[in-house]
Amino acid sequence: MLFDLKEYEHKKVHFIGIGGVSMSGLAAILLNHNIRVTGSDQRPSKNTEKLQKRGAEIYYGHKKENITDQDLVIYTAAIREDNEELQRAHTLGIQTFDRATFLGHLMKNFTNSIAVTGTHGKTSTTSMLSAIALADEKDPTILVGANLPLIDGNYRIGDSDFFITEACEYKASFMKFPGKVALILNVEADHLDYYRDLQHILDTFKAYLGVMPKDGTVVANLDDENMAYILEDATVKVETFGLKKGDLQGKNITYDAFGCASFDVVYHGKLLTKISLKVPGEFNIYNALGAILASMASGISLEGIQKGLNSYQGVDKRFQHLYTKKGIMVLDDYAHHPGEIKSAMETVLRMKHKKIHVVFQSHTYTRTKALFDEFLPCFDEADTLLLLPIYAAREPDTGLVSAEELGAAIKNRGTVNTVNFLTFEDAAAHLYHLVEEGDLVLTMGAGESVQVAELLESLLDQ
Repeated sequence: MLFDLKEYEHKKVHFIGIGGVSMSGLAAILLNHNIRVTGSDQRPSKNTEKLQKRGAEIYYGHKKENITDQDLVIYTAAIREDNEELQRAHTLGIQTFDRATFLGHLMKNFTNSIAVTGTHGKTSTTSMLSAIALADEKDPTILVGANLPLIDGNYRIGDSDFFITEACEYKASFMKFPGKVALILNVEADHLDYYRDLQHILDTFKAYLGVMPKDGTVVANLDDENMAYILEDATVKVETFGLKKGDLQGKNITYDAFGCASFDVVYHGKLLTKISLKVPGEFNIYNALGAILASMASGISLEGIQKGLNSYQGVDKRFQHLYTKKGIMVLDDYAHHPGEIKSAMETVLRMKHKKIHVVFQSHTYTRTKALFDEFLPCFDEADTLLLLPIYAAREPDTGLVSAEELGAAIKNRGTVNTVNFLTFEDAAAHLYHLVEEGDLVLTMGAGESVQVAELLESLLDQ
């Protein structure tokens, strides 16, 4: 099915959970095509305020009265079947789509699409691709999972056939919106509240290639140990990248004092260009290589690739420099999976520092429990670890696991001074009396750990 933007002009579409990072972008696309938009969310946010200024009618609280004469209702994966608005739409016979299904239909309006998937790095790589496409004047429509300063938000509305989006694997939602170019960054065990095990995840990624358009291209990280299995039966064109293997490789890597890499880009043994990144870490070399190869597969010029990557400044909450005060550098990163934490720690160790103090908030009880043992060695290289209560997100606390249990297990390793805190205020106060000039502070997690950095800044300003 194609959701025809022209056919829906002046019709009304309702979004349940309109303030979400992806839903708000979808709503903005419809508003840009003269489609009337209504939506609901639990509370106001920057996203809802931005949409209201563009003409959306937004209600706070999910109530059946919000559904009246809409022609279509879109809802997020977090919305339960017993939601009042969803139930009302069914009663009135209004067609409904979950977000992923609707995105798949919407993407068919764009003939040149890139979908970025993988366990880690989706937002950073989507942001790099955005910088490249803009530098090459492709005028893309963009959906990204965080605030990207380059586009002043989490979405951009273009006026071309070029579409760039993240493709999240949670609940296999990416199966519903394959891009013409599918970029797979890496695959590890995650979202084990939905997937049975790693094999289930690998089989789902393999199936994802099967729903791509026949003239599509999959771009994949060949250094990832799981990628060979995923690619073995691919019926679409395959291009690969890596530092050790792949059609496109990064060579002659050097790092500056902030951990930012410069490297040669080599394609089938031939030097294409040299890139100097302004964002740190080896993981960002992989992200950049994936973005380069996906861009090439989408017809973007080498000049656009060079200009976009060399000027790329990063995205919020992805190894973001928050501030440096009294000689103390404070960074924030979204890392919440053991693989991401290890990459973040490797990166911060390359940066000039006296001591490294990590503030970590684990994300969801199911992930903490399922990957408990993998979390334990992640912080060995830190000098101090401040643990916050687990961020529940979509889950109730059933006593499955606690931050105190995680802290005790890490303490037993005897590698890092570990302290648990119940409040952000107590963590910030402890950190304030601990940090000295030349130290690095890294807040990590997909929840609210950055609040400790914000409270610390106020203390340092005193």
